Amino acid sequence: MTTALHVPEELSARIPVEQRRPGLDRDAVRLLVSRGTEVSHRAFAELPRLLRAGDLLVVNTSPTLAAAVEGRIGHARVVVHFSTRGDDGRWAVELRDPDERGTTRARAGGPAGTEVRLPGGVRLRLEEPLSTASGRLWWARMPGAGGGARIVGLLREYGRPIRYSYTERDQPLSVYQTVFALPSPDGTGSAEMPSAARPFTARLVAELVSRGVQFAPVTLHTGVASAEAHEAPYPERFAVPEASARLINAVKAGDGRVIAVGTTAVRAVESAAGADGAVRAREGWTDLVVTPERGVRVVDGLLTGLHEPEASHLLMLEAVAGRAAVDRAYTEALRGLYLWHEFGDVHLLLPEEGPHAEHCWRNCR
Repeated sequence: MTTALHVPEELSARIPVEQRRPGLDRDAVRLLVSRGTEVSHRAFAELPRLLRAGDLLVVNTSPTLAAAVEGRIGHARVVVHFSTRGDDGRWAVELRDPDERGTTRARAGGPAGTEVRLPGGVRLRLEEPLSTASGRLWWARMPGAGGGARIVGLLREYGRPIRYSYTERDQPLSVYQTVFALPSPDGTGSAEMPSAARPFTARLVAELVSRGVQFAPVTLHTGVASAEAHEAPYPERFAVPEASARLINAVKAGDGRVIAVGTTAVRAVESAAGADGAVRAREGWTDLVVTPERGVRVVDGLLTGLHEPEASHLLMLEAVAGRAAVDRAYTEALRGLYLWHEFGDVHLLLPEEGPHAEHCWRNCR
């Protein structure tokens, strides 16, 4: 994807569509549809008529956490974004400076040993950078037994959803939950909403099911994706259950199409796929970065939001649909004044139609 495209500030969705257009629901966003380089402009509510019986939507069930907490380092105010809970009880965190507008701006983390005072008398100590390349995320620990689980309680009591400067105001956590979100047994979840699924409503899901579209739930707890950094995703925890793996393989063996809802769903299901393209039940950590060079083994299509031209997610879109299709779609999205970010419009990438198109989609990318 070329970085020459510029997304004007006025194309940022500053509040959810149901607040921009009172009386309507989440599914009132627009839908850009790509079939190769052919682009059409639709409404998201038309999705059931764009899919067909036997198609399968892979959806992420990770709930969104209230992952931003106010704190202090010495006398200075900071905001801690809790990203990912490690297996050893530590959390990967990003420290940010409040900008006096209710949002935050990036700041350097560290040094090791830095102590952050949090509400309720909690203290958090930075131990080491998650990546020495950027130093943006640090592993941090709450001293004492059960610190990792105690942070879950801290987020429930004092946290608020992460938001960035392109949004207008704080929103309740319910605004950031998708219809597919399920509580995690250990209370963890995603630092930022798996937002491609946000436009789905219970009514729309019921219509899709009535038309023969199936759903395969997977889980990937996404970490913070700092608005300024545009870095490739860090390792994230995921799970593909046995029932979903069997369903995906059955659809691939038939005439249906496997369509991931969101880049997080792509990362999860592709992490569970072998070199033969078969998906197997798997859970743990994935460091997979889907690029055009690596390609995709499972998904035939993708429903996703609109990403900044510098975002690493665009490499995944190119892996699914090819660069020409992505470039054409983003040119049309700008021309059509589509809205960006988690409260914005969405983009559906489907296989090309016509003689031999399905074979080429699966084998020629």
